[in-house]
Amino acid sequence: MSLVQRASPSLPKLFGFAKRSFKSLRFPGEPLDPSSSPILSYGIHVFHAPDAVGIVAKLSDCIASKGGNILGASVFVPENKHVFYSRSEFIFNPIKWPRSEMDEDFRKLLTTYSAMRSVVRVPDHDPKYKICILASKQDHCLVDLLHQWQEGRLPVDITCVISNHDRGPNTHVSRFLERHGIPYHYLQTTNTDKREGEILELVQNTDFLVLARYMQLLSGDFLKSYGKDVINIHHGLLPSFKGGKPSKQAFDAGVKLIGATSHFVTQELDAGPIIEQMVARVSHRDNLQSFVQKSENLEKQCLTKAIKSYCELRVLPYEDNKTVVF
Repeated sequence: MSLVQRASPSLPKLFGFAKRSFKSLRFPGEPLDPSSSPILSYGIHVFHAPDAVGIVAKLSDCIASKGGNILGASVFVPENKHVFYSRSEFIFNPIKWPRSEMDEDFRKLLTTYSAMRSVVRVPDHDPKYKICILASKQDHCLVDLLHQWQEGRLPVDITCVISNHDRGPNTHVSRFLERHGIPYHYLQTTNTDKREGEILELVQNTDFLVLARYMQLLSGDFLKSYGKDVINIHHGLLPSFKGGKPSKQAFDAGVKLIGATSHFVTQELDAGPIIEQMVARVSHRDNLQSFVQKSENLEKQCLTKAIKSYCELRVLPYEDNKTVVF
């Protein structure tokens, strides 16, 4: 296993190391006069291929040969697996390196190394990911995602919200969705009808789905028909505390550590590849209310971080049921 990380002194504000905008960044050898400096764009590239000598050099050359500058690069080569993973962040001049040309350059690398995955994203220019949020009665994850989106901290477009819980027109969620023009679809479910056909019709144009405490199981047929990723969140009290009111069960048992897990949805219940996990301590000083609040806060934070990691191309599949998260 190897991990390579390189920091640039001109790292943009996005990563917290500098407050300069891309407008003030320049390529080596270009003039210092801001009026004549190019407006640079920020890109991300991930690569997954059979391991081979020289991949890092070729990836770097692909970017540098077009005047780009790598801000950071992470590489992972598992022991005895003969497979290579990388994620690179770079800046470039879109006039010198047009988006279509960039796609073609990285496609050539994919062909050269018989890569399983080569994905490039330019967040400021590419369309945002379109998502649908599915939720049941509990609001805490749904409300948090809506507020994160409203404040511009969630890099997605929400196409609609689907729920098996009927929220009245005067609820906070309903008023928020109406104010922002986000459709709300109430689909009542039963033990024999999960309304999956109707859900599929509503999510056809999405890039991935988010289950924000959606308490219905999605069947293997649904997952196969949808064909894209589905991200779920659940509390970290499983498998010890199953069934109704797991927080009260855990509180009554006197647990001292609680958590939350965000993962990809597979046919096996709550067993998909993990994207993000968080934990927090609780103690005898907590009552049931503070215990539940800490648990729900973890779920909100964990789900938000998982979505951001996914959108920033930080998550790659690894082996059968694992992920590489840069």
